[in-house]
Amino acid sequence: MQDQTSSDQLSPEVRARVQASFDRQGLMGHLGARITHMAPGCVHVTLPSRPEVTQQHGYVHAGATSAIADTAGGYAGFTLFPEDSTVLTVEYKINLLAPAEGDRIEAVGTVVKSGRTLTVCRLEVFGVRDERRTLIATGQQTLMRLDDRPDQ
Repeated sequence: MQDQTSSDQLSPEVRARVQASFDRQGLMGHLGARITHMAPGCVHVTLPSRPEVTQQHGYVHAGATSAIADTAGGYAGFTLFPEDSTVLTVEYKINLLAPAEGDRIEAVGTVVKSGRTLTVCRLEVFGVRDERRTLIATGQQTLMRLDDRPDQ
């Protein structure tokens, strides 16, 4: 079960803090990824499929797939962290289940357990074509919360 705050809505301050942190990520900007959903303990990151992010067979590259999965999970955890903290990934494992194809891929990071120092997230990535979603990857991630270190 996902740990959540008392509301299913993020405060405007948390939403702005998460988006500002995401916007500082050079890799996400370079890939063309964006946050498309934010809730307490859950973030979706979407990456449009285009030639610059594909591998030799035309599928979205596993590196891009893994990067947005890691980012979605990291920000899912970050939505639950205190204002004066930041987040780092300690480890993650991803299983690629099907070729990453579609109009876009969408990573969903969901907090499974949020602790004082470590947070565990479930990672899922979907290929989306004409709004039909196919699970293409699944994984798990461990995050570390660093206190007294604002994310800037």
